[in-house]
Amino acid sequence: MKKGLIGVQMSTIAPSKIPDFDAYTLMGRLTDIGYHCVEISQVPMNARNVAGFRRAVEELGMKVSSCTASLSPLVPGMPGEYLNDPDDFKKIVNDCRTLDCNMLRIGILPMTCVGSYSKALDFAKQANEYALKLREEGIDLYYHNHNIEFVRYDGRYLLDIIRDNAPEMGFELDTHWIHRGGENPISFIRKYAGRIRLLHLKDYRIAEVQIPEGLAPDSKEFSDAFFNSFGSIVQFAEVGEGSLPIKECIEAGLAGGSEYFLVEQDETYGRDRFESLKISHDNLVRMGYGEWF
Repeated sequence: MKKGLIGVQMSTIAPSKIPDFDAYTLMGRLTDIGYHCVEISQVPMNARNVAGFRRAVEELGMKVSSCTASLSPLVPGMPGEYLNDPDDFKKIVNDCRTLDCNMLRIGILPMTCVGSYSKALDFAKQANEYALKLREEGIDLYYHNHNIEFVRYDGRYLLDIIRDNAPEMGFELDTHWIHRGGENPISFIRKYAGRIRLLHLKDYRIAEVQIPEGLAPDSKEFSDAFFNSFGSIVQFAEVGEGSLPIKECIEAGLAGGSEYFLVEQDETYGRDRFESLKISHDNLVRMGYGEWF
């Protein structure tokens, strides 16, 4: 029976969210839950972290599905490692090889491209060039969507425009962001069949409106609290705890060539992040994907 590998997108437990981040130790905590695959993102690829991930590959049986890089800074002057820098390019390729990883993904297009059709088109064409260059190194390049790529230019989604102008680049579709972009994730995943070795499993929920106690219903304070809360009730959810048809998304991805299914939760709203990952794991087991871990 055909199956994929379910893992964790490291942005869920990135250094900015986990005090005293240690790659090897955290990989151990993931294997304790039942995960044996990660996608690396929002983790500085310094010598210590790369060595920690490598040790997890060797000692814990951890699989690195993909690493993350950008063509150029997200905003001008932002520090980092970028494909358009020759030295950075070599290091990024070497990191992938060190971690037995043959996929690299771009998390988002530069902010300078947002709101500009011509700049977004240039980005797509440059990404296609780097996809070809990386392929010479045995690495495939992928692009991860958010909701901003569902803006329309002449009636077409920006994501479709990027796809059509970067034929050598694959796509890592994200169930939550497709839904928030106004599309049905199942049909959209099917639309991109053949170019989606990576799929993000991210659920979506509407939270309760929260109004502080003691406010008179006819007061301006009550009205302000209601509308402020009303505008922020869209949340990320543990997989299986939200409203998205996760099982159907997985099956559509599998049919379309997806190999890796990465659990990601940007925010857990006070819940321990490893507890959230365990809830997602256990729900996916109950859906019938226990052998995918």
